[in-house]
Amino acid sequence: MNHVAQLHRGAIPLLVSLPHDGSEIPAELAARMTPEARRAPDTDWHVSRLYDFARGMGASMLVPRYSRYVIDLNRGEDDVSLYPGQNTTGLCPLVRFTGDAIYLPGQAPDEAEARARVERYWHPYHLALREEIERLRAVHGRVLLWEGHSIRGSGLAFLFEGRLPDLNLGTAGGASCDPATQARIEAVLAAQADYDWVANGRFKGGHITRHYTDPERGIETVQLEISQRTYMDEDSFAYDEAKAARLQPLLERLVRAALG
Repeated sequence: MNHVAQLHRGAIPLLVSLPHDGSEIPAELAARMTPEARRAPDTDWHVSRLYDFARGMGASMLVPRYSRYVIDLNRGEDDVSLYPGQNTTGLCPLVRFTGDAIYLPGQAPDEAEARARVERYWHPYHLALREEIERLRAVHGRVLLWEGHSIRGSGLAFLFEGRLPDLNLGTAGGASCDPATQARIEAVLAAQADYDWVANGRFKGGHITRHYTDPERGIETVQLEISQRTYMDEDSFAYDEAKAARLQPLLERLVRAALG
């Protein structure tokens, strides 16, 4: 564990990375934010709880402490957009998923502050991620990096129109994993009728999915973006035990299928 994330080390070639699970905002930053932003509404709420089954499988899990409003761990440190031509939020976000400002007037971070946050928050997370990938690869000869994400499934016209499917699989258009891995995941999705899904739709995989994949070295990456209505209340951010209990067995089947 470092000051920005908690790492649970597992014993199988599976690492679950949850870069947007953190919701903490340091008081000195929160004081500069709008009241709405201080709630950290764009958090991937409860995904570490949702994926708790993976620990029981023997997986490693990396869970951050801080909100994406502090620094977005799933952006490259060069802050190049992964979705050219579409609205998005940056490495050191200035707007929420609604397009509304995060900071009060005159309180947004400048470039120097953004770089300092990269050093303090971004680099330690990615160091832990790289080291755990290499540890697992050294033991097993391969690693599956599963990127767990969630987002409000509608009402975010700034990012996407209408309603997002329940489950959104991203493999960077098929580049981040072996075709057979993606086929096994899609077979599990196609065999169920409770949740609608899409592969490489609006969310094809973020920086971590695209940057860390290295199939020739046995490192595959997969992202799953879950619409939050499937396991929680999107307005209060409250975890829905009954909904989550219905979803988790499918998530476990997906992860096991990806692992092969």
